[in-house]
Amino acid sequence: MSLPLKRLKQTRCFLLDMDGTVYLGEKLLPGASELLQWFKEHHISYLFLTNNSSKNKKEYAQKLTRLGLPAEENQIFTSGDATIIFLKKHTPYQRIYLVGTPALEEEFSSHGFTLTDQDPECVVLGFDTTITYAKMVRLCQWLVTGIPYIATHPDINCPTENGFIPDIGSMIEMFAASTGRRPDHIIGKPNRPMVDAIAE
Repeated sequence: MSLPLKRLKQTRCFLLDMDGTVYLGEKLLPGASELLQWFKEHHISYLFLTNNSSKNKKEYAQKLTRLGLPAEENQIFTSGDATIIFLKKHTPYQRIYLVGTPALEEEFSSHGFTLTDQDPECVVLGFDTTITYAKMVRLCQWLVTGIPYIATHPDINCPTENGFIPDIGSMIEMFAASTGRRPDHIIGKPNRPMVDAIAE
């Protein structure tokens, strides 16, 4: 057995990025299916990992299954999940102004957070592919008050089958230009809070 193969077999769990690694948009990338089959044959654990907080575990599991990679929700971990863990472990905040998709809102609500644009204790910026100008204005209004500010991840762009689209990192720069504020904490990889959340 070659040394690289031996090391692969000795690894307890692999963390597999999704966007641009396992798939691109609605297309499975070459080798992804074969790699997962190899993991299964050698009884190696793996976890699907993504910074993309626009979808929740349920939606990602459905997408992977649709693409031919059957997956359970407990095999998926997102920067949205890591942000929820961070908030619960390191802050007392319960009332959140969340800029995110309905899927991310559902995830936060299911963990007991109250989502509001009236007197929040913290603002959270996610990858909101449904963002409106009204949401952006409201976020800026809260940021200038000095309220705690958390972003789910730092990615500037998100890869798709049609090229890159602006991701949350681009939004962070836009809001910084308007308000002078940058997030107090950015959770997703490669930052430490994501690693700590996975370890839990």
